[in-house]
Amino acid sequence: MYLSAHQSLLLSRVMLALAEAHEESAVRERVGRLMLDLLDAQYYASYVWNDDGRRFEHRVCLNMDPGNLERYEAYYQFHDPITLQLQRHRSAVRVVEVMPQQDLVRTEFFNDFLARDGLHWGVNVFAWSGLRNIGDMRIWRDRRRNNFTAQDVQLLDLVRPAFTAALQRCRAAGHGGGTGPDVARDDLLEGLSPRERQIAELVARGLSDKDIARRLGIAFTTVRTHLDHAFRKLGVDGRMALASRLRR
Repeated sequence: MYLSAHQSLLLSRVMLALAEAHEESAVRERVGRLMLDLLDAQYYASYVWNDDGRRFEHRVCLNMDPGNLERYEAYYQFHDPITLQLQRHRSAVRVVEVMPQQDLVRTEFFNDFLARDGLHWGVNVFAWSGLRNIGDMRIWRDRRRNNFTAQDVQLLDLVRPAFTAALQRCRAAGHGGGTGPDVARDDLLEGLSPRERQIAELVARGLSDKDIARRLGIAFTTVRTHLDHAFRKLGVDGRMALASRLRR
């Protein structure tokens, strides 16, 4: 594999960043910025798999619309034709290896989620600690650029062991994406539907019902219905009590 001087410098910076001590989400964000430069890509997202909840959580993103990713977390990840197939791989893999591009562009997932941010060509790598998926890197280019090459995949595979080791160290130090207060919050919200959970978390962040409706693209009355269900399931009597419980 031939690397230019610039690529070699970027690769060394990636490895150095992964060797330093950082909080887990900072590791995923810092390496993401460097990997976008190394692979000449534009978009990056990283999640941690919650095996109990069967969902991706603890988002880190670069150059992507947070509102669009909230829609992914609430709906599209459960109607995603590619990511669970990509997750089965223990090495880096291009999206076209699990679904031909001409098939992907005809899906709801592509047209209503990926294309909103301009994502067209993708490559993913997942960090595995034994049988647990402890983090991932999802890197995308827009349609004006070429698809990722075999060398791009090799570069991701060079980084993968160090990325995995960095996330393992974070978990051992109690800085993982699924430890501490986040676990308590996950346990608290476990009985809620994905939409109820999403709305409850936005309430905890201080958004009004109208703000939530506008952000999620749903009716105000729909927000109220989901919120009433969440109140009942969590045994709280209003927004302030809900927000207080989640903040604790």
